[in-house]
Amino acid sequence: MRPLLLLPAALLLLGACQNAAPTSDTAGTATAEASPPTTTSPQGRTYGAAITSEGAQPLSALSTLLGTQDSAQVKLVGTANEVCQAKGCWMTMKLADGRDMRVKFKDYAFFVPKDISGKTIVINGWAHRETVPVADLQHYAKDAGKSATEIAAITEPQQQLNFEADGVLVQE
Repeated sequence: MRPLLLLPAALLLLGACQNAAPTSDTAGTATAEASPPTTTSPQGRTYGAAITSEGAQPLSALSTLLGTQDSAQVKLVGTANEVCQAKGCWMTMKLADGRDMRVKFKDYAFFVPKDISGKTIVINGWAHRETVPVADLQHYAKDAGKSATEIAAITEPQQQLNFEADGVLVQE
């Protein structure tokens, strides 16, 4: 009898572990919201760990900063290119060679606003080279609002330079 009592409690706990609480927008559909800013200053709004622009290197310097290493801890300043329109759980920045660098957030602990494309941002964390599996690439394409045809065309893993940010400063 006792194990049957534990089942509802376990289900309740599992339900409480969802990544983002949906809210209702004006059309009545469920959406996820960006995390509230950690701090707001004259420099802008910070998400995740509180950071400033002091000491940030331009994104164009990343290849030099990384050199032949697989990863490096850096603070970069650049422009947000594309933001996950599902909930702001990733964004991209254009590298000097025209490729996109995907920025994800440490421990999935915070999100950024979905409307920051084109804004100057400062990111702090780890740049790293990785091979991104097809399933992840398709997931990102879906989050970005790509068509089913575009998603289905993704059939090969990609070697990418990506970033795990512990803090993001969206400059005003």
